[in-house]
Amino acid sequence: MAFRLPANRLCRAAATPAISTIRPLASLLRSSAQASQSRWLATPAPPVTQNSVGSQGPTAMVFLNMGGPSTVDEVGDFLSRLFADADLIPLGRLQSYLGPLIASRRTPKIQKQYAAIGGGSPIRKWSEHQCAEMCKILDEISPQTAPHKPYVAFRYANPLTEEMYKRLLADGFGGGKGGRAVAFTQYPQYSCSTTGSSLNELWKWRQRLEGKTGPLEDGSDGTIKWSVIDRWPVHAGLVEAFARNIEEKLLEYPEERRNSVVLLFSAHSLPMTVVNRGDPYPAEVGATVHAVMERLKFSNPYRLCWQSQVGPQPWLGPQTQMSVDEYVAKGQKDLLLIPIAFTSDHIETLFELDEEVIGESGHPDTIKRVESLNGNPIFIQALADLAKTHLDSGIACSSQMGLRCPGCKSERCTESKKFFAGQDITAA
Repeated sequence: MAFRLPANRLCRAAATPAISTIRPLASLLRSSAQASQSRWLATPAPPVTQNSVGSQGPTAMVFLNMGGPSTVDEVGDFLSRLFADADLIPLGRLQSYLGPLIASRRTPKIQKQYAAIGGGSPIRKWSEHQCAEMCKILDEISPQTAPHKPYVAFRYANPLTEEMYKRLLADGFGGGKGGRAVAFTQYPQYSCSTTGSSLNELWKWRQRLEGKTGPLEDGSDGTIKWSVIDRWPVHAGLVEAFARNIEEKLLEYPEERRNSVVLLFSAHSLPMTVVNRGDPYPAEVGATVHAVMERLKFSNPYRLCWQSQVGPQPWLGPQTQMSVDEYVAKGQKDLLLIPIAFTSDHIETLFELDEEVIGESGHPDTIKRVESLNGNPIFIQALADLAKTHLDSGIACSSQMGLRCPGCKSERCTESKKFFAGQDITAA
């Protein structure tokens, strides 16, 4: 079912999860001026202000993501944390040795790549902007849980999860004062390597910083009550935002060739060891692709490919670079790349797709990339809709999140899932 914006309002689609909150179009388009800015430069949003506290507020809204170095000097630390994470890049028993070695060898090359896209990753600016804008909408549509306070927790770059958690405590959440926080993954499709790793890290710091808090007189322990938005691969607002961007980019092709442009959906790949133990990510990415194509009425031929393979192990394919090269060799030069698993620009879009895949293809006039979601008002409205639905639901996390992969051997994963699934948010 197509998700549409009538003349001045957003409406709920009848049979699919949709953007439920009615808002004037002028308000939804308040970020439109940013579309003309550099893709990676987000304008910091003004502070969220409140006139009162709702009966269930305040609520901390915490965006979880991989993150990226904001400056070239941060690249080394970023890579060291990334290659030390066995959830993302499993290197076996030699992880503690191979991780730092790979990170140090790759640092000079990756520093040059970040320098080429402006000196650092834009993901922090976009994440903070998206979260703050979402919280403004939530303050209007969910006053009972207001004020909604925006936070960002990155897995490998500043602000790290530890930093975010200490800020929560300093802001009056937890530490004997209770309060509620929502961990909102910015990976629409769940993977143990991404959302799972971020939640494991959040659980670790919760245990270190609040795990020993004793019971209070009212029977509570005064800690933060956490709930989790752990996946949202086919949310109608997400699908609509992608579809609109694809339709807009297709207009750049001559009309007589437009319907024959091949849509190449590109998502970050996974090691096959992760896939084979039962990780749900490939299936959920495929679900997003199908939902977008259904919204587009299957107007174009399409394929799903995978990017950003690192290291010697087999990874999920076909690789995006190889797919483009092979199609060009077959005479298919009208190709449109769609970063389907990313919610903002970062090095994988600005350098890997733009500079390497497209720039080295020899056909930059016919091989193009769809704009990332960034400050897209439809996308930000979708985030608010997802958050409101979650806040209204009274559940700690999805039933799917509590299920471990068939081949999972991680005790930390077991304890993390048990903790978040067992949170009693009604006591927040």
